[in-house]
Amino acid sequence: MRRVVVAWVTVLAACAGGTDTTDDTDTDPADTDRATEAFPRCAVSDPLRQPFFGDTHVHTSLSLDANLQGTRARPADAYAFAKGAPLGIQPFDAEGQPLRTLRLERPLDFVVVSDHAEYLGTVALCSDPASPAYDHSECRTFRDSPDLAFLSLNGLTSAAQGNAQWPQLCGDGGALCTEAGMDVWADVQAAAEAAYDRTDACTFTSFVGYEWSGGPSTRNLHRNVIFRNEAVPDLPVGYFDESFVDGLWDRLEDDCLGQAPCDVVTIPHNANLSTGLMFVSPDDVTLTAEEAARRQRMEPLVEVFQHKGDGECWPGSPLADELCSFEKLPNNTLAGANLDLAGDPVPADFVRDVLGFGLRYQQATGVNPYRYGIVASSDSHLGAPGAVSEAGYPGHGGAGRGNRDALPEGLPDAATFNPGGLAVLWAEENSREALFRAMRRGEAYGTSGPRIVLRFFGGWDYPAAMCDDADFAGTGYDGGVPMGGDLPASSGAAPRFALSALADAGTTAHPGLPLQRIQIVKGWLDGDAVKVRVVDVAGSADDGSTVDTATCAVDARGAGDLCGVWVDDDFDPTVPAFWYARAVEDPSCRWTTMQCAAAGITCPTDDDAWKGCCDSRVEPVIQERAWSSPIWYTPP
Repeated sequence: MRRVVVAWVTVLAACAGGTDTTDDTDTDPADTDRATEAFPRCAVSDPLRQPFFGDTHVHTSLSLDANLQGTRARPADAYAFAKGAPLGIQPFDAEGQPLRTLRLERPLDFVVVSDHAEYLGTVALCSDPASPAYDHSECRTFRDSPDLAFLSLNGLTSAAQGNAQWPQLCGDGGALCTEAGMDVWADVQAAAEAAYDRTDACTFTSFVGYEWSGGPSTRNLHRNVIFRNEAVPDLPVGYFDESFVDGLWDRLEDDCLGQAPCDVVTIPHNANLSTGLMFVSPDDVTLTAEEAARRQRMEPLVEVFQHKGDGECWPGSPLADELCSFEKLPNNTLAGANLDLAGDPVPADFVRDVLGFGLRYQQATGVNPYRYGIVASSDSHLGAPGAVSEAGYPGHGGAGRGNRDALPEGLPDAATFNPGGLAVLWAEENSREALFRAMRRGEAYGTSGPRIVLRFFGGWDYPAAMCDDADFAGTGYDGGVPMGGDLPASSGAAPRFALSALADAGTTAHPGLPLQRIQIVKGWLDGDAVKVRVVDVAGSADDGSTVDTATCAVDARGAGDLCGVWVDDDFDPTVPAFWYARAVEDPSCRWTTMQCAAAGITCPTDDDAWKGCCDSRVEPVIQERAWSSPIWYTPP
């Protein structure tokens, strides 16, 4: 089967000395000054690259909100869980024993622990009886009234930009929290170093990182900050230090990029809860070419999906696409999600619209500030990276239910939330250097949980029978560019796109599902308007698959692998455009449906613990998926 050939061709090519795709232009020209390890260095290093599955958005007990909801996992525990160790999660009994335990059926390849920078010192001070702030009223509230502290302390990050203030317990200028935070930051680095496999086996990669958590009026501006290697600043920069994203970048440029070998990227949090604030509107003509180039340099990736919903596209904007209804929250701010206050997100908060904004900026300034690659992640607040299965979903905390004090009597999370997704990086090997280069060049994709293997190439003369080529990847690189790349100047022909997807095989306990179809989504400019087209390349929306929502039994009739070569006959070489791939599984039960069916709940129900089973805002059946980073075209 072609599925087997494509899955293993990269390994065979490596052994045979296949095409060398490594390129010093993957990153900044000064890239060689920032490497702290040999590249390649792993025993298995494939020039045609391999897919590595990970999680770039994970919180532990070092994050104030997770801590207040009962999470006890530390970064070392999160890394151990990612490697396959069991993890006890809240609630805990009187002896401190967890009443629930999680374990991944398949370990991850890499993880970024991204605790909120703002409260690293606060949590430490309020938890240490010897600290000078331990008896402060805010610390007593932290220990004795965690729900109140969640509002009063955590709420400080919702202050207006320019007015964000440290908690009073931190003293003048936040000095106490800054000092305490330095020790915690050192522990974060030590945990990442201990988890990183520096042998040539390269079994696991950890990155030092954190989350900058600005949310004026609870409109989400959060960024995950990821460092390339062990060279990092003395302290993370939080919202109380710099309350504007530009200020965050200023500090990262001074404290990291100005201090080689430090290197860094920032990833915008899924933007569906920012009410138009995460990205600058294309109508804002004050964004200069220099500012656009800076944004492109600092933010090569965007998070498209996580626990708090899907951020690919808003239904109907700018065209009807039935797959855009997937996992949409009915809220538009962080507070709205936490308190379930109704509010429609705006299209400007979704990746597809933002990619279009980028084309408009590029036409006006010559630079695309939103030339984003795509990843997904969990945003777990349990210290449980990669716990993204619909089956047995325990809730992730954060804006969802924390289950701190007792086992959930019904659904363990608000019905509108989901288990989150995974980030996938195409890299030569599982090392920090190789994975960070993949982030920089955008050769990345996201999934809503399944380990779908997705490849996407664009070029001018791919053969129509490329899917039958035993060297599919080699042909893709030799004749064009992968996801995240830029098509070279037009040859006068229509561009060709080759995409291949392998279904997730799953595990013995939870087998994966076949693929229903693979698609290409194209965006381009028509004058000043952004147009979008969705094309089914292989598979069918009507493949005969069915789901019994009473039992969640699935009659899946899709394919184990899908591949196709599509020619864009409507291509205009004078117009900027982007294309990305989407692979979609056959339908299956959502986590709410699984748990409600297992409990025998019928709707309507008077049982408040199971009200979510009858929430009309969530679909009982979903289609898991993967989204590639775009391929771009810029007219000469």
